[in-house]
Amino acid sequence: MPPSPETPTRVLIVEDDPMMQLGLEQSLSNAPDILVVGQAEDGYLAVEEAKKVKPDVIVMDIGLPRQDGIAATQQIKQIMPSVHVVMLTSHTTEHEVIGALASGADAYCVKGTSVDNLLVAIRAAREGASYLDPQVARLVMQHLKPTLAVEHGIVGQLSQRELEVLKLMVEGMSNPEIAAVLYLSPNTVKTHVRGIMNKLAVDDRVQAAVVALRAGLV
Repeated sequence: MPPSPETPTRVLIVEDDPMMQLGLEQSLSNAPDILVVGQAEDGYLAVEEAKKVKPDVIVMDIGLPRQDGIAATQQIKQIMPSVHVVMLTSHTTEHEVIGALASGADAYCVKGTSVDNLLVAIRAAREGASYLDPQVARLVMQHLKPTLAVEHGIVGQLSQRELEVLKLMVEGMSNPEIAAVLYLSPNTVKTHVRGIMNKLAVDDRVQAAVVALRAGLV
């Protein structure tokens, strides 16, 4: 469920193309649960603006002047770990996608995606879930096939219930949503998520989703 209009998600837009920046602001501002609180044109300004406006979610381009979006995301996550980052970019090479996910990004959308999909990504990130654009999901599976056997071995350590939870995590569900689907308490789901991340040796839900994709679970 998206946050209610009474508690809108505070969004910072980081984009160096003025027309794209304007289009994003107009599109996101039309959503009743979104409040655009700032904009920045490069990675350095993104870090400073994030500290100033304290957003819930940052919509971040990768190809930014002075400092790219990956480096900016790393800095922001170090300073403000509770801030969620949605990468919105035309960059879909393996190096850039994996770099973005490794930087701590919570979601990855490709430019040209619908506003509805972007809103899904923003809402998922706000709730602590993950979102990967289908193009990115396919790329991850195609380019990381050499690690498939290793990933299968790691995923084999998970219990049947943990596998069920992991698959729903990959679909972008939050803990309460997973709890509802599996008829579990939110605390039980939280325990399963923690166990999954420990067994997969990952730090967040997006990294867990990448492992699941590599293993061909989705």
